[in-house]
Amino acid sequence: MRHLFHFGVFYVITPSSNALYTDLSGYYDLMCADINYQSQSDCVRRLHQLFGNQGKRHLDLACGTGPHIRYFIDTGFSSDGLDLNQPMLDQAKLRCPEAQFSLQNMCEFVVDAPYDLITCFLYSIHYSGNIENLSACIRSAHAALKLGGVFCFNAVEKNLINNNSFVRHIVQHEGSEFAFKSGWFYSGEGDRQALKLSIEKTTDKVTEEWHDDHPMVAVSFNELRELLEPYFEVTVFEHDYEKLEMWNTTSGNAIFVCVKR
Repeated sequence: MRHLFHFGVFYVITPSSNALYTDLSGYYDLMCADINYQSQSDCVRRLHQLFGNQGKRHLDLACGTGPHIRYFIDTGFSSDGLDLNQPMLDQAKLRCPEAQFSLQNMCEFVVDAPYDLITCFLYSIHYSGNIENLSACIRSAHAALKLGGVFCFNAVEKNLINNNSFVRHIVQHEGSEFAFKSGWFYSGEGDRQALKLSIEKTTDKVTEEWHDDHPMVAVSFNELRELLEPYFEVTVFEHDYEKLEMWNTTSGNAIFVCVKR
């Protein structure tokens, strides 16, 4: 732990092993406060209507605290969730008591009955960690879908990552100010990239900071297509949840819509 004083604010620099960072479940919704969950959910429902089998059974991989699931349930879906973090699943169950939640790894999950739609929002497909696990995730999703079912997720193209680009937002919560900052980092080779994340919590002019790098799988969109196409018909859209446009082949973020053969 390090301490410093800067412009009238006292800072405490804390390693990522601190309890605040080790269990993000209590801060997950704050960290994602600027995300339009309804817009994302509505867009994927439209994609499912266009490409899918019109069924209403839905599974959300890496569901976190369940905000997307809430919107799917409210629009007539029978939705369930899967995550590796039990405290987040506990919060998801409070938010969505109608849903069933499972503590499983999305790279090797199994289901009791097949689904019509499987989603993986917020670039969480990259939590697979490496190409081998990503391939296993794709196989698991294929096995868990009905014929004509849709696997939909968003992804980032490793070769178009700007290591100097970050997103930052500030939230007031229970007398403290939280500043969340995140950005991708890719070394330029191999199948590993990182999501760099920092949290600042300021209370009465005392600021605590936590920093960490989340290991993620790095993949090009061409490589991703090669992994998907033995199992799915693949269509790639621009990363815009307000309007549906085909991917222009130059932007570094995209939405993948994959229909089970």
